[in-house]
Amino acid sequence: MTETELLSKKTSMLEEVIKGLSQEQKSLPSKFFYDERGSELFDEITELEEYYPTRTERMILEDNVEEIEEFLGKKVLLIEPGSGSSSKTKILLRNMENICCYIPMDISGDYLYKVAEDLREEFPDVSIIPLSADYTKPFELPESSPDARKVVFYPGSTIGNFKLEKVAQFLKVIHDIVEEDGAFLIGADLQKDIQVLEDAYNDSKGITADFNKNLLVHLNREIGTSFNTDFFEHRAIWNNEKGRIEMHLFVLEDHSVMVGDELIEFMKGESIHTENSHKYTLDSFAEMVSDWFEVKKVWTDENDYFSLQYLEPK
Repeated sequence: MTETELLSKKTSMLEEVIKGLSQEQKSLPSKFFYDERGSELFDEITELEEYYPTRTERMILEDNVEEIEEFLGKKVLLIEPGSGSSSKTKILLRNMENICCYIPMDISGDYLYKVAEDLREEFPDVSIIPLSADYTKPFELPESSPDARKVVFYPGSTIGNFKLEKVAQFLKVIHDIVEEDGAFLIGADLQKDIQVLEDAYNDSKGITADFNKNLLVHLNREIGTSFNTDFFEHRAIWNNEKGRIEMHLFVLEDHSVMVGDELIEFMKGESIHTENSHKYTLDSFAEMVSDWFEVKKVWTDENDYFSLQYLEPK
């Protein structure tokens, strides 16, 4: 990244942070979780006993991989926005012979390239082309296999992290990328007992708390903010009206933080809203994507905790 591009990135980041912290309900974009440390912490979260989504989705993938391969087609260009460690993708790469090329995408370039190098060693017959980009906005794919079917793989129910007004923008981006002959393979977390949900995001080891607070550490390093993480406490709560788990950083005492040239005041008891995790019914999910995609197949676990859905563009 050139010096000009780096400056532009930091300016954009600063503007987003000031905008979010200037609202009555302070907020920060969840995409800023994922610096290298944030990505590592999230990988730790996925292995926690309380955090059911990852192991449940892995089981669904492993149990249905042959049928999934049939749906995806004979020659596949697999694209994964927010790929992280690509752990679930490895299930597909190990068991499917139809994937000729894999494009992992992440906002954290250093971590992405490190993972891509490891993938090249493990899967030498697959072309691995990492792409560092903000996938919530339109992006261009690198040149690869023009005759392969474009399939976007988006596991983990990460779509649930978007505010509802941003979902439409994201679905349009994915629709434009896969084009009319492509497909979308996506994980969607389902509604269930509230205690199961809240336990998953308030783990007993405090890893999710570290992950949430690391967002502030990331901002301190990238744009020179002056957050003190000791002044904040992680809490995840269920919002029944909006059908989602909300992650917050609650302020423990009055203080102020410099953000660029702005002095932001924080009052004890208020919070920074850092992430949403919407939970769906099968009908509500199908309705949400219906302007761009049609649900063709759904795989779930025996408890109906989680779903993997195969979509085709309209």
